[in-house]
Amino acid sequence: MRVLKEKFAEQNGQTVTAYTLVNDQGMEVTAIDYGCIITKIIVPERNGSFENVVLGFDTLEEYQQHSPYFGAVVGRHAGRIANAEFTLDGTTYHLEKNNNGHHLHGGLQGFDKVIWKADVKEEKESISLEFKYLSKDGEEGYPGNLNMKVVYELNNQNEFKVSYEGVSDQKTVLNVTNHTYFNLSGNLKEDILNHTLTLKSSRFLELDKELIPTGEILSVDSTPFDFRSGRKIKDGTESAHPQNILAGNGYDHPFLLDEHQNNEIHLYDKESGRKLIIETTEPGVVLYTSNQLEAGFSIRGTASREYLGICLETQGFPDSLNHPQFPSAILEKDEVYTSETVYKFSFN
Repeated sequence: MRVLKEKFAEQNGQTVTAYTLVNDQGMEVTAIDYGCIITKIIVPERNGSFENVVLGFDTLEEYQQHSPYFGAVVGRHAGRIANAEFTLDGTTYHLEKNNNGHHLHGGLQGFDKVIWKADVKEEKESISLEFKYLSKDGEEGYPGNLNMKVVYELNNQNEFKVSYEGVSDQKTVLNVTNHTYFNLSGNLKEDILNHTLTLKSSRFLELDKELIPTGEILSVDSTPFDFRSGRKIKDGTESAHPQNILAGNGYDHPFLLDEHQNNEIHLYDKESGRKLIIETTEPGVVLYTSNQLEAGFSIRGTASREYLGICLETQGFPDSLNHPQFPSAILEKDEVYTSETVYKFSFN
């Protein structure tokens, strides 16, 4: 196993570095210390060809100009917070408004747009990148000085683990995720409409027209949201279900996971044979099928368009601060926030 390190760009006099983790099977994961962005994941398909299975760019300028959070760690709070405010112990906190008057994925200068301190850790059976960042009290409107750590670890079983840890010196809120867009066809040869997704989930959150949870938890039974036995993504894009239409003809919905750390998320591309199994400690996963991916730029030579990638964002629920029935995103002073998600790649 080995790690490659090279300069990726410069940002305000600081060097942005790209790190590539390579295991003994030839799998590669490349990430930069700007936003902890995963720029490439290279894995084999059934015929032995190694190709990239995530959406990303080769320059920092493209990420800053065009990226809808490709590959980034987002926080302090993933997803939308209605009206960009929440109340904690009687104090109302006003966050940056960056999405139709609401707060999305940490705001204007969230975790995805800062340079993290990176260190390489090498073990006998794995290699990892450890990213650290101090989010200062008041950043984007959030209370508390928050020390964050994100670890990307690759082993020889083609398993890629993402771990998060956070500690604040004040009571605050925290809900982070990784926003990678997957496309198992390899090098964006096809869109993701024929990918088959299996989810161990019997319930999902209803969204309003602003794509914010209404608070209602709906059953997936007899709907295009039932992925328990496997379903092609195109079912939702062709659906007349009001929630599919509202999301832009597809999915942008949080699902409640019925199981954890037990093959609960399974993505498969029949053409290449590639499989991705995701296991997590998080209560849910937001399924986004890039229904709103804008045209007008290219992604490593492929024209951007709808349905080019699928996000499986393991996390707590969007707007949970305004819905007491949802799992809490509140982090007490000096409490240690932890979260872990494992991505297992294979083919058949």
